Amino acid sequence: MSTPHWFDQGSLVLASNNKGKVAEFEKLFEQLKLPVEIIPQGRLNIPDAIEDGLSFIENAIIKARHASKISGKPAMADDSGICVPVLGGAPGIYSARYAGEHGDDAANNAKLLNDLLPFRKNGEVIEGMFVCVLALVTHAEDPLPQIFQGIWHGEILEAPRGENGFGYDPLFWLPELQVSSAELSKEDKNKISHRGQAIQLFRESLQK
Repeated sequence: MSTPHWFDQGSLVLASNNKGKVAEFEKLFEQLKLPVEIIPQGRLNIPDAIEDGLSFIENAIIKARHASKISGKPAMADDSGICVPVLGGAPGIYSARYAGEHGDDAANNAKLLNDLLPFRKNGEVIEGMFVCVLALVTHAEDPLPQIFQGIWHGEILEAPRGENGFGYDPLFWLPELQVSSAELSKEDKNKISHRGQAIQLFRESLQK
């Protein structure tokens, strides 16, 4: 595996204070055996950035630049969420605060189920997709952020299933596996999830 010049600094800031997300990233980076230390921004007392973009890509770049500017280190940010086509792509970039309170998984899940009630006709499947966009900046004003995107297709259940994961995992049904995302082990989820796909693309970029 070749190592780009920014690896010379020996560490990379992960621009997230979401505990579930940070835990998934730490597991993924451990599996990839990357020769770089991943530092969650909370360890450096870096607050969350103001996410005022209108897309996953914009918000990921905003968060990465914010963490890089404060830390003086290369930074990677993840912006992710669930998109439901029949809702015009909602919750989308507002997934974490869909019900109003940031990070209230139960309220967000309940609102999504309620919003989908008018579309549930004759047992028809409601499609959804988890989206993850990773943005990597080598410094705060990097003019060429690297973007890695993963999309995980599934269906939205009528009621939560499973105890694992976080966010909308209990509502995300994988018909080919006949389980919800919240019924997968961390290892199995990481192999196929939107975040796992994006991290794999990042890994492949290091080998070019």
